[in-house]
Amino acid sequence: MAKRVIHVSDAEAASDFASILDRVRAGAEVIIEIAARPVAVVRPAEPEVRSLSESLRLAREHGSTVTLDHDFGKDVEAAINSHREPLTPPEWD
Repeated sequence: MAKRVIHVSDAEAASDFASILDRVRAGAEVIIEIAARPVAVVRPAEPEVRSLSESLRLAREHGSTVTLDHDFGKDVEAAINSHREPLTPPEWD
């Protein structure tokens, strides 16, 4: 199925951004334009990360024989914490 692309003016986007987000939630990509020139694109976020339970279900379905030990949760938490980066949002003018 082709992605739906919607073009809107900056004035329309500014006056009713909630409707822009509704369109994006429905799967559309919204291009915001000034004088028919694109200045921003709003699109759905990348698919969510697969949950652990989903991963385990898939492993079982594919015949995995991996055994999770009692420290598995601690190992996952340590791996996540070792890759955390502080949020440094950009400074706006």
